[in-house]
Amino acid sequence: MDCKELWENVYQSKPADRLGWYKPQLQTSLTWIRELDLDKDAPIIDVGGGASTLVDDLLHDGHRFITVLDLSGSALAQSKTRLEDRADSVTWLVGDITTAELPSNHFEVWHDRAVFHFLTDDQQQRQYRDNLLTVLKPGGHLIIGAFAPEAPPKCSGLPVQRYSLELLIETLGDELELLRQHKEMHITPGGVEQMYLYCQFRLR
Repeated sequence: MDCKELWENVYQSKPADRLGWYKPQLQTSLTWIRELDLDKDAPIIDVGGGASTLVDDLLHDGHRFITVLDLSGSALAQSKTRLEDRADSVTWLVGDITTAELPSNHFEVWHDRAVFHFLTDDQQQRQYRDNLLTVLKPGGHLIIGAFAPEAPPKCSGLPVQRYSLELLIETLGDELELLRQHKEMHITPGGVEQMYLYCQFRLR
């Protein structure tokens, strides 16, 4: 089973609010984006946004150029259904973030909660990083949430790469300046504890 088929099966087999990474609201991400005080026309991409509710909150805040990318079309369909008519104002992309073709120097914010840690291969991590550095505007921001060292070694049965702050900085590279970081415990719908490392970077 390839990755796309796997994630399609995941989203088709369970309601979004029963998946391990589900949160009713991504409060840390939302707070950090709000504190950037962006122009409402600033382009934002939610990588692996799937059925996440972050897009709901960004639309509520008045943001007009939001892109949600996910490997699973089923996940995006769930968000479109939830948003009803508001879905028409969002750009929805089915694709793999390591290979997706996106406009260069375009996005003010690249948001990723729970995608990067699924990329356990060095080449995948390099491709992700190369795409990030290509499409983020100089001075743009990366907001990322990934499994910390205290988190389990797997999520949804798949191995993950767990990140200390030092390893995340090393993997993402010197082009990104760390602005802040904190750890946050996530409890899955099934009661499993997952420690996340959240970081905000700025492209130099």
